[in-house]
Amino acid sequence: MERDMDASGGSTEASRQIRVRFTTKLPPPLRVPTTSLAVPSNLSRMGLSEIVNHLLKNMDSEYQFQPFDFLVDGELIRMPLEQFLLAKGISAEKVLEMEYIKAVAPRKQEDPCLHDDWVSAVDGSNSSFILTGCYDGLARIWKGGAVCTHIFEGHSGAITSASIINRKEVESENSLYVATGSKDRSLRLWKFDAAEHVEHPLRIRAYKILQEHTSSVQSISSAPSGDMVCSGSWDCSIKLWEVKASEAEGDAVSIKKRKLLSDAAEWEESQLEGTATSTLVGHTQCVSSVVWPELQTIYSASWDHSIRQWDVQTGNETWNMVCGKALNCLDVGGESSALVVAGGSDPVLRIWDPRKPGTLAPVFQFSSHSSWITACKWHTRSWIHLLSASYDGKVMLWDLRTAWPLATIDSHKDKVLCADWWKNDSVISGGADSKLFICSGIQI
Repeated sequence: MERDMDASGGSTEASRQIRVRFTTKLPPPLRVPTTSLAVPSNLSRMGLSEIVNHLLKNMDSEYQFQPFDFLVDGELIRMPLEQFLLAKGISAEKVLEMEYIKAVAPRKQEDPCLHDDWVSAVDGSNSSFILTGCYDGLARIWKGGAVCTHIFEGHSGAITSASIINRKEVESENSLYVATGSKDRSLRLWKFDAAEHVEHPLRIRAYKILQEHTSSVQSISSAPSGDMVCSGSWDCSIKLWEVKASEAEGDAVSIKKRKLLSDAAEWEESQLEGTATSTLVGHTQCVSSVVWPELQTIYSASWDHSIRQWDVQTGNETWNMVCGKALNCLDVGGESSALVVAGGSDPVLRIWDPRKPGTLAPVFQFSSHSSWITACKWHTRSWIHLLSASYDGKVMLWDLRTAWPLATIDSHKDKVLCADWWKNDSVISGGADSKLFICSGIQI
């Protein structure tokens, strides 16, 4: 049985039609009949989405409309059907099997969390709070993404990176560890109690100060075991550090309002200094981004146009790929956690597969930004979804099955400096407008 239907569900006299059959892996309330339908060939995903919504509404009058995306042969449709079939060399004569999925787009934007300066670092790896780093030299914990409960105080320069350390062996399950890197050339390690009920933000001081870099610390990442962190710096080196506090250092303590003589304060800080366990040397310019995805492997990106892979045990470089652009950000994920994504001094987000030897060509390229790319991050639970942020003020969500962004978030009124996923269904981003934005309700 065939029906002629237009985007609004009525019949049409459109000159050219294509027969389609809608299929889905979504649960039964969202499944339409598998009968083939004739639809206008000039429909794109919006029109197709409207048809599926009308069919679902006909089956259930309580049904609430929602956006859908459409896959043909594993590729998302991002142009009128006719054009898509032509581009893919698919015959318009036979019935087109079309799988529909929930569209990936934020449905809600929370009120921004205001900072006193640029928000340059963000970590969404803990579902109960967000960690931010700011150009005012402070890092902050935002409980539930709304209330500032802890302020990490001590850096004398802008914070460039901040990371939650997931320690496997911690004394109490509420003890959480954080690492920050700064333009003051140091890393600081902090410990706090996430369960503490606080009326006013608690001011925390570092339990360890790591200052062997000779220039600004640009990026930090913690080992999967949580017992070490690595840092990339403007001094072209990568250093590895132990997270563990020595017995003498005691607990992290809240800063009391006290006046210390500067030499006493310096003496106190000198007691907290830690030394690097090793240094990885090879980059010739700023190491802008480091990632530590597996126990024995670190990846780095640099302004020297290269992405490198390092063996933690030997300190040797095991893969070096020059890509022709100064790089700002890097992440490893995707299929088998093996794909490398990076962005830098042009508007193109590129993805490489190091398992394919002898080729430097990216396996994917996304070109919708209009300025330098500052952040890129794979989704933790999906190997085909990732995000990017740019100086163009936008955060974009990507799916490897199409070259166009799934969604563009333009909450920021200035450069976006950092971005991450949070709670699997939200995107968090910080920018030069001194705001942390949270966009939620993304169904992946």
